[in-house]
Amino acid sequence: MDAARSVRRADVLIRDGEIAAIGKRATLARPVHVLDARGAAVIPGLVQAHVHLCQALFRGMADDLPLLEWLKQRIWPLEAAHDDKSMRASALLGLAEMIRAGTTTILDMGSVHHQDAVFRAMRDAGIRGLSGKAMMDRGTGVPKGLRESTRASLRESERLHERWHGAEEGRLGYAFAPRFILSCSEKLLRSVGEIARDRDAIVHSHAAEHPDERAAVRAALGRDDVDVLADWGIAGPRTVLAHGVQLTAAQMRRAGRSGTRFVHCPSANLKLSSGIARVTKMREAGMVVGLGSDGAPCNNRMDPWTELRQAAILAKAREGDAAALPAEEAFALATIDGARVLGLDDRIGSIEVGKRADLAVVDLEGLHSEPGGSIVARLVYSATASDVRHVLIDGRVVVKRGELTELDTDRIRRDARRHGRRVLDAIS
Repeated sequence: MDAARSVRRADVLIRDGEIAAIGKRATLARPVHVLDARGAAVIPGLVQAHVHLCQALFRGMADDLPLLEWLKQRIWPLEAAHDDKSMRASALLGLAEMIRAGTTTILDMGSVHHQDAVFRAMRDAGIRGLSGKAMMDRGTGVPKGLRESTRASLRESERLHERWHGAEEGRLGYAFAPRFILSCSEKLLRSVGEIARDRDAIVHSHAAEHPDERAAVRAALGRDDVDVLADWGIAGPRTVLAHGVQLTAAQMRRAGRSGTRFVHCPSANLKLSSGIARVTKMREAGMVVGLGSDGAPCNNRMDPWTELRQAAILAKAREGDAAALPAEEAFALATIDGARVLGLDDRIGSIEVGKRADLAVVDLEGLHSEPGGSIVARLVYSATASDVRHVLIDGRVVVKRGELTELDTDRIRRDARRHGRRVLDAIS
C-alpha cells in the first residue's frame, strides 16, 4: 500500500519495532526469529477509525431499532450501568475480536465515565490507538448516570489527555470526543474546538448519520449538524466524524476543502437503517475517508473484513457502477487512508522501510480464496477474519498462528458473560 500500490514477493525484516528492510531473505540481515508467511499475504495492519469498545459488552442487547430509539431505550441506559470492571471486560472483548482479525490501530469513543479502564485495556492488549471519553452535557432522554456539566466534561477530558496522550511510547493517544450535536451544548463544542487546536488533538464525533437524526437536528438548530459543527470550530484535518450518510454534495465539497475526515461504517449504517454513504462521491470531492465497524450492538461484529467487503460492494450498488470502488481503493480505506484519517500515515498504513511494524499475515490458501487472481481482490472480496495467521504491532507478535498471545481468550469470554448479565439486569 505504498504510493505505487506495489505487490511484491519478498520478505520483511523487522528490527526494534520498525520495518528495516524488504527483499529476498538471502539479502537481508540474518533474522533471530522467523514467522512463516508462505501461502499468505503480508499486509499493513488494518485501521478501524471508528469503534466503541465500551459497547462490546452489549452485543445482542439492542437489536432492530433505529438510531435515536436505539440510543435512548438501550445504549445510554446500558452505558450508565457500567462500572470499572464491566468497562474493562467490554474493552477487552472488543480488542480481542479486532486484533485477532488483523486490526492494529483504532480510534475509539468511550462512554462518559470509566475511561481509564478503557485505556488500561488498550495498554494491556498492545493495540495502537486513540480513544476519548464521550462528552454529553445536554440532550433529551440522557439518563442521570451519563449527564454531566459542561465544566466537568471538559475538566475530565483534559485530565485524561494529560494522563494518556503519548503513553506507551506513543502507541496510545487521546481524542476529544463530543458524542454528537444533540447531546452537546454550543459552549461545550466551541470549547472542545479551542482546546483541540491548542493541543493539536483530534476531535472525534458523529455526524450526518440517520434521517431521523438529521430531522431532529434541523428542528433544533435550523441547519444540518456538519454545517453547525464547522461554524463552531469542529472541522479540519484533526476532526474525524463518523458516518456521513446524509451528506449533501455541497457538504462533501466543503469537507474536502477543509480537510475534515470521515469514517464509513457500512454494516452499522445498514442495521440502524441509516442508509448507504456515498463513499465514491466523498472521495471524488477530495475527502479523506476511513473504515470502522462502529459498535457490537449496531453491527454485531467488530470485524474489519466484513466492513471492507461491504464498503466495496455497497459502493457499486449505491452508484449503479460495478467499478465504483475497485478492490485496491477499498483496501486503501482500511489501511493507508485509515492512517491518514488519524494523522498517522507517516508511521503506519503501508509496508515501507522506516514505518512501524504493524502487520498482518493473511492466509490465501482457503478454499474460498482459491485458485488465484489478484491478491488485493482476494483480500477484499474473499478473506475472512479466520484467515489471519499472524499479527504484529510495533514489531511485537500479538497473534501467532491464529491465537492471541497477549490476551487470555477464555478469561475474556467468562468476564464478558458475567458482566454482560449484570449490566443487562441493571436496566431490566
